[in-house]
Amino acid sequence: MENTSPLAVVQAQLDAFNAKDIDALMRTYATDAEQFALHGERLARGHEELRPRYLARFSEPDLHARLLSRTAMGNFVTDFELITRNFPEGPGTLEMLCIYEVIDGRIRRASFAPGAMTLLTRRAKARRRAGGSSAPASCP
Repeated sequence: MENTSPLAVVQAQLDAFNAKDIDALMRTYATDAEQFALHGERLARGHEELRPRYLARFSEPDLHARLLSRTAMGNFVTDFELITRNFPEGPGTLEMLCIYEVIDGRIRRASFAPGAMTLLTRRAKARRRAGGSSAPASCP
């Protein structure tokens, strides 16, 4: 990565996630990076635990994170995203609050807080296939 500002690193992470580019994604994380549930348990530590978590997500055909807002303060970047996923119950969206700490041009710690999950209706699925919005009508 050329630009190692916290904003640029987190944007590169989001771009790699949406491209399902595991190597580019791993380049945004420190080799000893940790991911946590916000105020909770550690989800993964280091590339050897991060890589399989992301590869499992990347198998979802509709996976896409849409950035709704971003705030930065020093080394911290907070994203609010709407993630399109393929849940066992069917396709839908999940709100996600993501808090990244960037040190030396890499994400060192990330914490995630899931919000509302919405399953897509048949009408929304048809709209998506026709090239319309992938977000349910209740989303901004």
